[in-house]
Amino acid sequence: MLNDDLRGKISGTLHLLSGEYGNPEWHSDGDALSVLVQTVLSQNTSDTNSSRAFKTLISTFPRWEDVADSDVRQIAAAIKPGGLANIKALRIKQILEVIKQKYGNFNLDFLKDMSLNEAREWLKNLPGVGEKTAACVLLFSLGRPALPVDTHVHRVARRLGLIGARISAEKAHIELLQLVPPEYVYQFHVLLIEHGRLICKARNPKCPVCVLRTICPADEKLRKGLTNNLSS
Repeated sequence: MLNDDLRGKISGTLHLLSGEYGNPEWHSDGDALSVLVQTVLSQNTSDTNSSRAFKTLISTFPRWEDVADSDVRQIAAAIKPGGLANIKALRIKQILEVIKQKYGNFNLDFLKDMSLNEAREWLKNLPGVGEKTAACVLLFSLGRPALPVDTHVHRVARRLGLIGARISAEKAHIELLQLVPPEYVYQFHVLLIEHGRLICKARNPKCPVCVLRTICPADEKLRKGLTNNLSS
């Protein structure tokens, strides 16, 4: 499918999903470093658990300086509700140490003045930060048009044919960003997650009641009885 066709399909997808779920409006989730740490805590756990872990972390350590200067075991104890505490504690400490060493403080506002690619690469050079984490910081804190691709976005985009069936989530960040207009990146991300959670599930997707079924190749497979192709 040509890029112009894909962009048209994205426009149709957004129109249908916003009619179903409303049109989400961007708001900052906090300063860049807080969102970075929250994203690290969110890996492989629920939003509820990662939120509890972050609240415990900032109540235990009033300043980022205190976290950076603390022992990994102390950090792990504070973020235990988020799961994988030892791994995440080490990663958070390493990130803070690198930022402090490079800049002497923990203010990441300079990312606003970089190009999107420069800011993304700067974040990806931090310990354990990949495409998704970098995109989360840029989009949710700074309002930059980076596009995080989580399991829901990846799954829905593949089923819609917006990306190839074998495209990894890592590569999907760049492919989708080239197709989705910058002003619609936040809306696209939020709506695909909502749809993935409620309707386009990994197992037993609710295709018969899906608002996207008229433009979705996966629904056509369902009508032909090829349901096994939908379980990914």
